[in-house]
Amino acid sequence: MLKTLLESNKKLALILIKTQREVFSKIAGENISKKRGEGYDFQELREYESGDDIRHIDWIISAKTTKPYVKVFHQQKELNVVIVPFLCGSLHFGTKILKKDLLTQICALLSYSCVKQNNPFESYICSDTLFLCTQKTKQLFAVRRLLEKVESFDVLGKTLDYSYSTQALYRQIQRKSILFLIGDFFDTHDLNLMALSLKHELVLIIVRDRFEENPAELGELHITDPALGMSAEISLNKKTLHSYRKKIVQNDEMLYKKLKTAGVRFVKIYTDEDPAEKIIGLMEKT
Repeated sequence: MLKTLLESNKKLALILIKTQREVFSKIAGENISKKRGEGYDFQELREYESGDDIRHIDWIISAKTTKPYVKVFHQQKELNVVIVPFLCGSLHFGTKILKKDLLTQICALLSYSCVKQNNPFESYICSDTLFLCTQKTKQLFAVRRLLEKVESFDVLGKTLDYSYSTQALYRQIQRKSILFLIGDFFDTHDLNLMALSLKHELVLIIVRDRFEENPAELGELHITDPALGMSAEISLNKKTLHSYRKKIVQNDEMLYKKLKTAGVRFVKIYTDEDPAEKIIGLMEKT
């Protein structure tokens, strides 16, 4: 299957191979709850306490120690994971790799982590509308399907309506889940995560390029907005860069304030970083 994909889409095949190797070699096994109780796997022995279930008494150890001991088990905790890439024209930018390619890698790492930890996952694509990308599953084939849809999605000319997207997600996802929202999250004045965060656990993954946060003085440039398709002549001098950087800082400060108020965890990953360490660490803490 991968051999065929290598021939038709080498970039996507290499992402699948690389991320699967990283996840399956580094991440822990199935997700385990810290809550104790009747479950699937033995955890430890301890002395019997009043109220313990006598069915869990280890009679052999109890006989040897002349004290009653019970087996303690941990519970298996299955997470419902929803992967939500926010796809728009501004992702068609990057000095090392495109932000969209970084987002695709992150989707692969998240979905492979779900498979490894035996958690069901589904995915939705948010753009100018919301649509189901892959249905709920634990199967490996869904990872490739998710990546094929994200990678083939044409972001040029696409803009986001965060208010519509979050409301649509609230209506669409009924069962309590952990939602991974992935995008560059610029111009988030209409982003309100409060209602969604009360219903689900949210993790925001911000993909950025360092140049767009701190551009260099390049003088006169002809640029095209990949979201709106509009072109313009601009001058990247000290004055314009100061104004631009100030706007970026204000946008992010507003975003971080919203995330803090809604109790949303977040991580930022740049195009010159390997996302595996941050994403795997994030999944192991979930």
